[in-house]
Amino acid sequence: MTDADVLARLTRMEDIEAIKQLKAMYCEICDDDHNPDRIVTIFTEDCIWEGRGIGKAEAHKGLRELFTSFQKMMSFSQHMTMNPRIEVNGDTAKGTWYFLGPFTFREGNQAKWQAARYQEEYRKQDGIWKIHHLRVRGPGFSADYKTGWA
Repeated sequence: MTDADVLARLTRMEDIEAIKQLKAMYCEICDDDHNPDRIVTIFTEDCIWEGRGIGKAEAHKGLRELFTSFQKMMSFSQHMTMNPRIEVNGDTAKGTWYFLGPFTFREGNQAKWQAARYQEEYRKQDGIWKIHHLRVRGPGFSADYKTGWA
């Protein structure tokens, strides 16, 4: 194995770890009352956030508005992501994550578990990975705490 091969492998491993840290930051920001000012710092300017049954936001302005609406809708969330599959291709990457989390909603004082998958595209800008396109996809479910998964 050449030095160039070792460097390429090391760079790929560092990029994958940076993307994992980026996703952890996304979860932290969501659980920080869906902070609209912080969320835009980890997305590209021309970002897209879309979720089935939730809607679609484009660019920082739309993302900020979406997360402001989440603040009004939810009083608590705990995002847990797992099983990352990340493919790096130079300064772009794709990732898939499983998601599970409890939420409380202000309307009706509802408490629910939600599960889904994230499908994401990333870009490395000035040496920093950012989320470019985030999709919340199924199979997903939402279950009330009292009634359970049925």
